[in-house]
Parts: sequence; structure tokens; C-alpha cells
Amino acid sequence: MFETLKASVYALLDEIIAQPEDPHALQERLREELQQMRALGQAMPQDLVALEHWLDDALSLPPETRPPMPAELSQRKT
Repeated sequence: MFETLKASVYALLDEIIAQPEDPHALQERLREELQQMRALGQAMPQDLVALEHWLDDALSLPPETRPPMPAELSQRKT
């Protein structure tokens, strides 16, 4: 179950990178997926935790001032 959720979150990360025009909707989907992972009581992958924090910070800014996604987040390890 955990590996399935993890794969789903990484697929969502690919979508965030490919379609950044609706980041708030994607952020909400990411939060839902991560909540499911947390509910299983598993250790969270650090790159996903970092992505969640980056989205929280970046999406609180006006679009024209948002920083790009850090390379270490967009170049994920599977």
C-alpha cells in the first residue's frame, strides 16, 4: 500500500513539473496523497516532505515572484 501511494505521489510530482499552470489544485492533491501516506505510519521520504514545504512557501507568494522548484526536487530519485 505504501509503495503504491509513494508511486502515486511521484506521478503527481511529474504532473506538477509538467503542468505548473494550476499549482494550487496540484498542491491540494499532493496534500491528500501525503496524508494517506502519513496515516499508514510510515516514514515520509525527505524529498516529498521538502516538496510539500516548497509548495507551501512558493504558493504563498504572488505568481511573478515565486521561485523555481529546486533542482533536487524536480530531479527525483525513485
